[in-house]
Amino acid sequence: MLLDLINKPNDIKKLSEESYENLAQEIRDFLIHKISVSGGHLASNLGVVELTMAMHLVCDLPKDKMIWDVGHQSYTHKLLTGRREGFDELRKYGGISGFPKRRESLCDAFNTGHSSTSISAGLGYVEANRIQNIDSTVISVIGDGALTGGMAYEALNNAARIKRNFIIILNDNEMSISKNVGGMSEYLNNLRTGEVYNRAKNIVMNGLERVPIYGERIIANLRRTKSGIKQLLIPGMIFEDMGITYLGPVDGHNIKQLVKTLNEAKKLDHAVLIHVLTKKGKGYGPAERHPSRFHGVEPFSIATGMPLKKKEMPTYTDIFASSIVRLGEKYKELTVITAAMPNGTGLCRFRKLFPERFFDVGIAEEHAVTFAAGLAAAGMKPVVAIYSSFLQRAYDQIIHDVCIQDLPVIFAVDRAGLVGSDGETHQGIFDLSFLSNIPNMNIFAPMNKYELADVLKFAMEFNAPLAIRYPRGEAYAGLKEFRSPIIYGKSLMLYKERKIALLAVGSMVKTALEVRLRLKEMGHTVSLINVRFVQPFDQEMIEELTKDHELLVTLEENLLNGGYGMKITRFVEERGYPIRVRNIAIPNLYIEHGNVEILKKEAGIDVETILQKINSYLEKKEERE
Repeated sequence: MLLDLINKPNDIKKLSEESYENLAQEIRDFLIHKISVSGGHLASNLGVVELTMAMHLVCDLPKDKMIWDVGHQSYTHKLLTGRREGFDELRKYGGISGFPKRRESLCDAFNTGHSSTSISAGLGYVEANRIQNIDSTVISVIGDGALTGGMAYEALNNAARIKRNFIIILNDNEMSISKNVGGMSEYLNNLRTGEVYNRAKNIVMNGLERVPIYGERIIANLRRTKSGIKQLLIPGMIFEDMGITYLGPVDGHNIKQLVKTLNEAKKLDHAVLIHVLTKKGKGYGPAERHPSRFHGVEPFSIATGMPLKKKEMPTYTDIFASSIVRLGEKYKELTVITAAMPNGTGLCRFRKLFPERFFDVGIAEEHAVTFAAGLAAAGMKPVVAIYSSFLQRAYDQIIHDVCIQDLPVIFAVDRAGLVGSDGETHQGIFDLSFLSNIPNMNIFAPMNKYELADVLKFAMEFNAPLAIRYPRGEAYAGLKEFRSPIIYGKSLMLYKERKIALLAVGSMVKTALEVRLRLKEMGHTVSLINVRFVQPFDQEMIEELTKDHELLVTLEENLLNGGYGMKITRFVEERGYPIRVRNIAIPNLYIEHGNVEILKKEAGIDVETILQKINSYLEKKEERE
């Protein structure tokens, strides 16, 4: 196998040009086989095999730098830098990441996980090289979907001013996570007709060459001017208008053409954008036909492309999806907004039934939130469905455009808490901390699927900002007997006893239920409270608990700093209540990739660790007495 010859960076350069096609096939076969077992990002990686090979052929790693936007398409890069053996532990706890990681290899120039960042980071490298007088090629790869993110344009605006080589590769596969939307998508569709442009350009140039005396001078002037031949034939060449040389479109699966174009681009003393056309999922039929479904996959059958594990119980996203459709039928002012993730957030059926009230704004979370604020100010009831990790990107808009005006925007915060295999950049462990510090923001965490449906109904009659945070995965169906109306700012007492009180937030109610049973087996009396509202929290409930309990234990699947537990601790201390508070939360650390149950244990929020912490406190208390 040709892959056996690649054990360290730059080994690909030892292979003959005739072997490149076979190597590309071996890489695809390898990725399909490994991802079918481990799960991971398949379609995006199959689409950039030849592009990655070409980059490695023209670069000298790790001296030269490659920065991958988002980074989920870096699997071939990892293979070509000697990490083939690590793919057996891909995205597992302690194994290699599914994204670039600087600590993993010197060839990973920049950690990525969110969209539209690569040009900014690459520009940083270019300017650092200038200041330090380092001769190094810098390549930033960005997808066409990522160009819906405003940060990419901020970077392009600055990249146009530099006087050093900087290569930007636009990987155009017509798909981000879901099909691209907006003006940039239409613009790129026009540029994809490069054959028409190139044919027209050649006709013009050939005609000018035959003009005696003046022909060559006219051609030279056209090439020098910013409004050159491209401006004559394709109006609004946005990249060249900004001052960035545009090359392409280039066939992203033709290694010879890619290498030639990259080598030409390296000769320029300014920013150059290479427009590369690739096919997402290339080489594997099911992924080519359904690239969105194969964006991120669980283990699957190679023969059929179907998941090995059959879906049995509805997820929280499923509950949200069915609830929002029912509410859409009742409330004509209900609108929904997503940022390039209608599938992931469960909005496909709503889009089909109510297309005039569905908005996919592309990878543009900041715009999504302010757009929702505008809708709310105009009398609509907008629901912004975004993963917890991505909502971070719109923090200023939440404060400035929604909460200062106290607008009734509903935030459906999916994937809250630990999400597992995607690692630090995707864990939803910050939302309680960053949202609960915003005045006018209200936060609800449902304990099961019934409360999620109920709080969405509540939200439609609620006239202020409201964030509803729920986890990834199967929706908990237990504790149905405690279903009761949602009262603003109030918690729900599930079991009322004495001595120890467990105050559990959302997903941690299920964990707390088991902790309570174990403590009762040890002879303790334990109350269990479903917190429901993290902000405002139920002060009356806390005051009531202080009368006949000696220990309050808060449990949340969120970072300790700024979370619910710390607010309860401060509240109790400020009022001088004679009761101790213990916070169970995720340590103030970035949580790596791995199985969620393993991560919970590592973070100390699993049943056994919680029991150890509570028993340790009780034992110390007995010793003091």
